[in-house]
Amino acid sequence: AMQHAPGFNSLVVFDHLEAWNNNHGSGQSWAAKGWFGGDIDRLWLRSEGERSAGRLGEWSLDALHGHAISPWWDVVAGVRHDGGDAPGLTRAAIGVQGLAPYKFEFAATAYLGGPRRAELAVEAEYSLLLSNRLILQPTLEARVAADDDPRRGVGSGLGHVEAGLRLRYEITRRFAPYVGFVHERRFGPTADLHRDAGESPRDSRWVAGVRFWF
Repeated sequence: AMQHAPGFNSLVVFDHLEAWNNNHGSGQSWAAKGWFGGDIDRLWLRSEGERSAGRLGEWSLDALHGHAISPWWDVVAGVRHDGGDAPGLTRAAIGVQGLAPYKFEFAATAYLGGPRRAELAVEAEYSLLLSNRLILQPTLEARVAADDDPRRGVGSGLGHVEAGLRLRYEITRRFAPYVGFVHERRFGPTADLHRDAGESPRDSRWVAGVRFWF
């Protein structure tokens, strides 16, 4: 998160651009966000996804209008599109994002798109400075769905939690390689759907990548 300042500016941040390896193989993934606008109203773009076995997997893109309600907080509203193995899905999005007490970056977004498609996503991260250049970053993501949607492998209730820990070294403020570990777990009906498809509801992987912004 960045404090709102006068003028017309832009910022693009690739939080994660990484390769990963687990018991099932290897792949690549990304998580990026950017904004373009002024001190009160901005266009926000957020995207994440992965590639494995030589093909693009699940991915998403949010296009949002952000309106500042304080120097550190935005209300956002717009659309989200999910693509990948499951049928494509476009939904409305509304939420908040900003800097919580103790400098936690936080975002909560509700996605609404008709029956079986309501979902809440919550993300939090924190940057712990170990030195001027060495930074430890824990992250946590959780998803809650209102109904079962078997085509997308989503069950009702708390279905997915992902926790990560990445250690990066800032060669410059704009560019930092990192290594880390990510654990992902599915719960309840979502876990049952993945077991029925022959997939494990748990996954752990080592990652290595770069974080950069411009």
